[in-house]
Amino acid sequence: MDSYLIARLANDAQQAGGCASALDGAIGAAIGPAHCADRTGGARGPEPRQPSPFCHDGTERRIQRPKDAAQQKSHYSGKKKCHTVKNVVLVDKQLTIAFLSQTHPGTVHDKRIADATPYPLPPGSHLLQDLGFLAFTLEGVIIEMPTKKPRGGELTPLEKEANHALAQRRVAIEHVNSSIKRCRILKDVCRLLRSGARDQVMEICCALHNFRLRLDPWLPIS
Repeated sequence: MDSYLIARLANDAQQAGGCASALDGAIGAAIGPAHCADRTGGARGPEPRQPSPFCHDGTERRIQRPKDAAQQKSHYSGKKKCHTVKNVVLVDKQLTIAFLSQTHPGTVHDKRIADATPYPLPPGSHLLQDLGFLAFTLEGVIIEMPTKKPRGGELTPLEKEANHALAQRRVAIEHVNSSIKRCRILKDVCRLLRSGARDQVMEICCALHNFRLRLDPWLPIS
């Protein structure tokens, strides 16, 4: 799927009632039905939301090998064994993408991205995360994270069971990341060099995921 077709699909989705805000210089896109305008054209404020589970995770996408030596070093991901850029995605209980962080080089740690990202979470919410966000906290938000195995020790059977239960809930965001990358422009090596083009492609693919979810909802996070 090329970028022109993706842009046409996103435009059709927006006209059908979906919305996706542009990525500004400081934060990523906040995409979700709570920020849309109503069908009559009038502005509609954010709808009240009950505290519910959220989940966030980092996702990487491959880019063309930079020519600059410094950029080659900063964008090389030891995990992917190639040059990448990274975003952190935040999803709500219904697995709708509620927030997309700013784009960072592949070497930047997930927690560092999250620390620079002001998540719009209501007080009392639960945030599910993996050990890549160790020590990350938000005021008024309950963090649910697996218990880390102690050095030279072992986890208790109760801790292993709790980690397994949390992993079964957290796996939903991996499905969201896969849904975003159904578009080959994210799955394959991105060779777009124009400023802002990579961010725009990511925003459009996130908007398409939200649009698909409105037509065919998934099972929510328990």
